[in-house]
Amino acid sequence: MALQRLDNRATRALFMDRHALLEQPSGGSKGDELLQLIHRLGFVQLDSINTVARAHDMILYTRRPGYRARHLKRLYERDRALFEHWTHDAAVIPIEFYRHWHLRFLRDADMLKARWRNWRRDGFEQKFEIVLKHIRDHGPVCSSDVGKDEKKGSGGWWDWHPSKTALEYLWRSGALTVVGRDGFQKRYDLTERVIETQLRPGSSPCDADATVDWLCNAALDRLGFATSGELAAFWDTVSASEAKAWCDQALTRGEIEEICIECADGKDRKVFARPGTCEQATTLPDAPGRIRVLSPFDPMLRDRKRAERLFGFHYRIEVFVPEPKRVYGYYVFPLLEGHRLIGRIDMKARRDDDLLCVRAVWPERSVRWSDARTRRLQAELDRVRRFAGLGEIEFADNWLKTPK
Repeated sequence: MALQRLDNRATRALFMDRHALLEQPSGGSKGDELLQLIHRLGFVQLDSINTVARAHDMILYTRRPGYRARHLKRLYERDRALFEHWTHDAAVIPIEFYRHWHLRFLRDADMLKARWRNWRRDGFEQKFEIVLKHIRDHGPVCSSDVGKDEKKGSGGWWDWHPSKTALEYLWRSGALTVVGRDGFQKRYDLTERVIETQLRPGSSPCDADATVDWLCNAALDRLGFATSGELAAFWDTVSASEAKAWCDQALTRGEIEEICIECADGKDRKVFARPGTCEQATTLPDAPGRIRVLSPFDPMLRDRKRAERLFGFHYRIEVFVPEPKRVYGYYVFPLLEGHRLIGRIDMKARRDDDLLCVRAVWPERSVRWSDARTRRLQAELDRVRRFAGLGEIEFADNWLKTPK
């Protein structure tokens, strides 16, 4: 029997719908409504770079224009409705998912101890009890509060002293919980003082099979369709073999089915989806026509290869690329219009001058840049300017570039 097939437009619509980008950007931007959005996305990646606004703030603002950074801070640090831990990177995650991180704590404990003995500075394991006692006696700490007499290596920001390494290890393995950030520096406290008893590690035996089942189900619901590898990569806790086994079993149980999706290059790709997904995808509305600036770490772009397959948009962040080798710039934002990624923009907040400075815009090759599109971009940049708390927009000479 031939598999059901979604054309590329319907595939994009389904993917955008699951990432809360198919509806008009509007709605509640704080409290329970903001928490519901994060629950829908699964998590929001944290990042320290602040060329216009931090990545997590841009992600939420793109979907809820009334959002401001204080709304997430309150939800996380005061309401304790979120916890911070690792998916593919550091992220804030709904607290109700916490028990499903017990397996991650166990796996990180084994993996990091082996890795950091070689990569981090020697002696971090001997600091565990010292660090825990310090927090027990003095309350939450930042890395600058411990190990003051310890020598930091010369390998860069990642070359932590032993007590900083101990803090990170105890957090990643569940003994500590990050309770907020000062600037962008994490504050750690004892998990027993932060997390409710019934959610803590050790409150019940860790059932790996049940956790894998939850993680795969939750990933599929947030992606809409996926290969087993994409399910494993979503939370980055499940192994590739575990995800493949889960797909085989779920397929046998009739909980998922194989379908074909059309990629941007016209080729078909087999994926797994819930029964009825194809019918749902064909009834979804058109995407909003306004232009939106996406964070480089937006959930829609997190899997760069997937974004390229679906949208024909090749993107990589060039923060760590030497300047002479950069194609576009240090930190370039993708531009979304309707169901298309139409280009990218290099811009930066110059706060001392109260300016949002637009250095360059590169349209995609398939996009004809019209005066109407320029007006839509200017309208979006004016919204971003207000979000960033800036007074004016300044365009560089010859800002509209030839597509590359």
